[in-house]
Amino acid sequence: MSRSTDPEQEALDRRFMAAALRLSRRNLGRTSTNPSVGTIIVRDDGAGPMIVGTGVTAIGGRPHAETEALAEAGELARGATAYVTLEPCAHHGRTPPCAEALAVAGIRRVVGAASDPDPRVSGKGYAILREAGVEVTERVLAADASDQLAGYLMRSLRKRPEVTLKMALSSDGKIGARGEGQVPITGEVARREVHLMRAEADAILIGIGTALEDDPELTVRLPGLENRSPARIVLDSDIRLPPHARLVSGIGRVPLYVAANLEADVQKRLELERRGVRFIGTEVHDGRIALPELLDDLAALGMSSIIVEGGAAVARSFLDEGLVDRIMLFHGPGEVGAQGIDAPIGTDRIPPGFRKLREMRFDQDGFAEWVRTV
Repeated sequence: MSRSTDPEQEALDRRFMAAALRLSRRNLGRTSTNPSVGTIIVRDDGAGPMIVGTGVTAIGGRPHAETEALAEAGELARGATAYVTLEPCAHHGRTPPCAEALAVAGIRRVVGAASDPDPRVSGKGYAILREAGVEVTERVLAADASDQLAGYLMRSLRKRPEVTLKMALSSDGKIGARGEGQVPITGEVARREVHLMRAEADAILIGIGTALEDDPELTVRLPGLENRSPARIVLDSDIRLPPHARLVSGIGRVPLYVAANLEADVQKRLELERRGVRFIGTEVHDGRIALPELLDDLAALGMSSIIVEGGAAVARSFLDEGLVDRIMLFHGPGEVGAQGIDAPIGTDRIPPGFRKLREMRFDQDGFAEWVRTV
C-alpha cells in the first residue's frame, strides 16, 4: 500500500479498523473461549485502497480471523496491510501463531486495536511481526475494541465473565407489577434491541423468582437470529423450577443451567436432569448463592459475557457484591403504579465508579449505558 501523509494515513487506519470492529460483531457470543476478532486486509496498487480479504473468528473459536482473511486474500496479501481488532496470537497450538502466519504471507504492515492480556500473547505477537520486518501500528480505536472485547478481557484478567445488568424501567421507576407476570414496559423497537444484545452474549441469568413469576423463554426471537440464543442460567438454590417451565421445554434448542445448592432435593434434580437441565453445584452464603464463586464456575465453562435480566433481588445482589461491570437501562414512557416493583437502580442512582458510555432512543423509549471505570 502506498503511504499517504500522516493525517491521511491515520484517517484510513481508523476507517478500516472501524470496519474490522463491525465485522468482529458477527460471531460475538459464539466463539467459545476465544474472542470474536475481525481482520481486514487492504492493499493499494496505485488506484486507492481496496479490501482483498476479510475474516472473523469462526464459530467455536477456530480458525482465527487472521487465517480466514489470509485465505480469502491469497497472493494479494503480499505487500498489503492487515487491520486486526486484537493483537495477533503468538503461541503455537495445532496451527502456527497468527502473527507468524501474517509475516509468512508477506503482509507489509499490521494495524492493531486492543492488546491481548493473555501472557502467551501480550506484546509477543507484535514482537514476532517486528522481528520479521513487518511495520506495526498499535492502539488504533483501542478503546472501542476493548469495549467490544470486554468479556474476553475480563475473563483473561479477572477469571470471571463480564456482568451486564439490563433492566427496563417505567416512568415511575418500576420494573414490573407484583403477581402479574411479565409487564410490557418498553415498545417493540426496544425489545428487538434487547434480543440483539442477547444474540451477542454467552448467557442470560435470572433468579428463580422471575422464572416462576414470568415463565420466560429467554431466547432470541429476531427473524434469522433464532440460532443465536445464548445459554440460560437460573439461580435456584432449592430447585423450585418446575419441569413444565418454558425454560425447560425449550432445552432442546438452547442450553439451560440451574445453579443450585449441592444439598438440594435429589429427586427434583434428577427429574430436571432427565429433561436435559445442566446443574452447577454452588456454595451458599447467608441463604444465598455465592455469586463470586458462581462466576468463577461460569468462566471455567468458557463464558465471557453474562446478562443479568432479573429480578430486583438478583440485581441488588450483584450490585451489592460489586460484580456488575456494565449497566444498561431502558426507560418506557408509561407508569406501572403503586402495585409496581421498585427498581433497585435508576439514572439518578448509578453506583460510584461508573461512567456513562452512551445514550440512545428506540422509538418512544430511552436507553442509557454505563461501564465500570477500570
